[in-house]
Amino acid sequence: MFLTRWPHFSCLLVALGLVLAGCSTGGVGTANPSIPVPASTAQLRPGDSLTVALQGVPDPSVNPVQIDEQGLISLPFIGTLTAAGASTAELSQRIRETYLAKKIYTTVDVSVTVTERYVYVGGEVQRPGRIIWSPDLTVAKAIQSAGGFSLYAKETAVNLVRENQAYPIDVKLAQKSPTQDPPLMPGDSLQVPRSPF
Repeated sequence: MFLTRWPHFSCLLVALGLVLAGCSTGGVGTANPSIPVPASTAQLRPGDSLTVALQGVPDPSVNPVQIDEQGLISLPFIGTLTAAGASTAELSQRIRETYLAKKIYTTVDVSVTVTERYVYVGGEVQRPGRIIWSPDLTVAKAIQSAGGFSLYAKETAVNLVRENQAYPIDVKLAQKSPTQDPPLMPGDSLQVPRSPF
């Protein structure tokens, strides 16, 4: 009689094992993804505010400019130049060479400094828009700077977009554990979706 029940017993053990295995894989989503840092944070990006100083010329000037969506800036006498993707030193050299090539100046010293860089926060926050970037800015801090979540925000599925790649971030987890709160880079954007509930 015991032998005839044994196949049922083994089936029960196999089923129990499958149930327990299914329960042990339920820990998905306990960490935010690792987000690659751009190769160079020194590269200028659209939205960056700059100061371009021209010295050693008859009419020295300081020009506040902002890199537009196409990655361009506009300066007196030479018009538009590509700025995005360059470092401040490379852009300084490019501006200097353009002034000399167009024979506007025979000698000119150019210095470029970054005055403000931004990240963008949109969707279900109190004050969507751009936030001034600082080296210690994280996802949770950016949400706080935007006034916090709205009533209908889905706090566990915020999209961080960096270099055309989206990463889902659980901001509740980031608020509980600082190691799960990714630092932001200039030009990043956060999109807070609406919860269906």
